[in-house]
Amino acid sequence: MRIEWLRGIVAGVCIGALLIPSTPGGTSGRTAGGRQATASQTTSGQGAPAGNGKAARCAVTAETAPPLSAPMSAALKLYRTGKFAEAIAAYQAILPAGGGEAAAAYAGLTRVYLKQKNVAAAADAAQKAVALTPDHAPAIVAQAEVYFRQGKIPDAEAAFLKPLLACNLDARAFLGLNRIHQVSLNYKHAKSEIDQAYILDPADPDIRREYLDTLRGEALIQALEAYLSGDFGDDAELLNGMREELALLKGQAEHPQKRCTLTKKVTSTEVPLERLLQDPTHMRGYGLVVKVNGVNSKLMVDTGASGITIDRRIAEKAGVKALFETTLGGSGDKGPGSASVGYADRIQIGDLEFQDCIIEVSTKRAALGDDGLIGANVFRNFLVDMNMPDEKLKLSELPRLPDEAEAPTSLDSEASAEVHWHDRYVPGEMKDFTRVYIMNQKLIIPTSVNKSPSMLFMVDTGSFDNTLSLAAAREVTKVNQEPDFQVKGLSGNVKDVYSASKATIQFSHFRQERTDLIAFDLTHLSDWLETELSGVLGFAMLRMLDLKIDYRDGLVNFTYDAKRFHQPPI
Repeated sequence: MRIEWLRGIVAGVCIGALLIPSTPGGTSGRTAGGRQATASQTTSGQGAPAGNGKAARCAVTAETAPPLSAPMSAALKLYRTGKFAEAIAAYQAILPAGGGEAAAAYAGLTRVYLKQKNVAAAADAAQKAVALTPDHAPAIVAQAEVYFRQGKIPDAEAAFLKPLLACNLDARAFLGLNRIHQVSLNYKHAKSEIDQAYILDPADPDIRREYLDTLRGEALIQALEAYLSGDFGDDAELLNGMREELALLKGQAEHPQKRCTLTKKVTSTEVPLERLLQDPTHMRGYGLVVKVNGVNSKLMVDTGASGITIDRRIAEKAGVKALFETTLGGSGDKGPGSASVGYADRIQIGDLEFQDCIIEVSTKRAALGDDGLIGANVFRNFLVDMNMPDEKLKLSELPRLPDEAEAPTSLDSEASAEVHWHDRYVPGEMKDFTRVYIMNQKLIIPTSVNKSPSMLFMVDTGSFDNTLSLAAAREVTKVNQEPDFQVKGLSGNVKDVYSASKATIQFSHFRQERTDLIAFDLTHLSDWLETELSGVLGFAMLRMLDLKIDYRDGLVNFTYDAKRFHQPPI
């Protein structure tokens, strides 16, 4: 059996499995990042914010943070400048001191190991910190950071809140809550938390980078230039991304009219979803006819992708001019491929026409497989209805926010929308939608496998089928290596592929029983998301559903109707 995966393209998939509404008590995922929070509130429940406001009355000033000892200060500097081996040695030299100083050193080791992507060592160090000082902020916050990386978002939130509720104000606790609020689409509270973290410790590179995201225009350009001129020990991929962002911002400053705007107001439209075939008998996805500067292309609609990526051949015909070089990553073991970023004068999709939009161009046609990809997140300013059983894409107006004068009408082809400081809004007509996290523009939904505790899965219409991470598969079922399976992504072939013997997946209000799932190592995606990704909900199952997405507020709705589902030709 041969499987081709471009963000999950398949040569042959099993499509016959049925979706069954899950019984009460199953994992619904509806508590995934619900309520907005301050230091005294929680994002994991439903309804309006609650809390006694105790932590909100704790004064946050630059003098709040206690001074560090000389050895701790030296170890921290090594960590923050990327000298991780030396930082480990420095922290380990502090451990014999015992007590709070040793606990703080273990907390420091936790962060070093997380930077090194050694989650097991980080978890061990955090546990030792908590064992020494179970009620002190450094230990509690270090363990919370491990929880976040392990995908235990509610546990991380509770731990970040704990010291703040006791007015034990810690900059990294505020940073942790900021991240949870961001992935939960509670931007107003995220802004408040990062402001407080920055007051406490503006020298922390992680805090400083998050704070940069709250700036706009010339202030952001100057802040990025200042950051990139420093020595913060960041890895090359992160620094390259920041340099690309700076180049893009400077280009936009020189051409402020280029903002990917709708040429005429259209509040709704409907276009056909085009079948994409791997061969005459197997579907691999759905595409949209997209005109780039008047040149027709058929782009795969991919909820696992971001923005618009087109093949070099289409870009040359359309006269897309490159702004700067970048990379194009995906599954596989060969690393990211080369690409460029440029402007398209016009993009037409059905009745929608946008002007001056940023798109990505792949330099290798073989990597994309055909004309390119369009991430569903480019329609984030609309309610996106991927009605796959009826093979239609519908876009309509989102319910207006209570404090919003007029809904925006742009195409988010840049894969990073202008941040509006509002919290997740769940209108009455969407009360039955499932709340999801959005991490790096990906839809992440709490999912249970074989009645496991909640895991995080990506909703990915570009993936060939449901898949499990190798770690999750080994935890919940038996796995067998499959040397004849070949999985290929944007970054080449996946070396080791396994099959999971039996898996019952529960998400939202559905469950699916499978005996033929593929499993392979997803560590590279987990490292990129900075949280544990345990699997993917892919095309072979999703194509049976009417999938509605509200990217603005992190809400999705799945509808299954056996009478409307039509098998492709086989």
